[in-house]
Amino acid sequence: MEDNKVPYIVYEGTIARFERTVRRLIIVLAVTILLLFASNALWIYEWNQYDYSDVTVDSQDGGNANYMGVGASGVINNGEGKSKDKD
Repeated sequence: MEDNKVPYIVYEGTIARFERTVRRLIIVLAVTILLLFASNALWIYEWNQYDYSDVTVDSQDGGNANYMGVGASGVINNGEGKSKDKD
């Protein structure tokens, strides 16, 4: 087995280069985590901008409504109002 010796100055330079690389990787990791939280906060904010509301039909005044079928059938059942006009 050969006994290869590395001069101390070469070893010190290599360790300094590794320390710089590790510091850069830690900075990149921190920026990545911050951008991940920022992107999630942005889409949650945008998602909450929609105004969700329930639509009710007053059947006493002859309102009509369409009801979507249950499941994946996609059938639309047309509700009938109590109006006298049957157009």
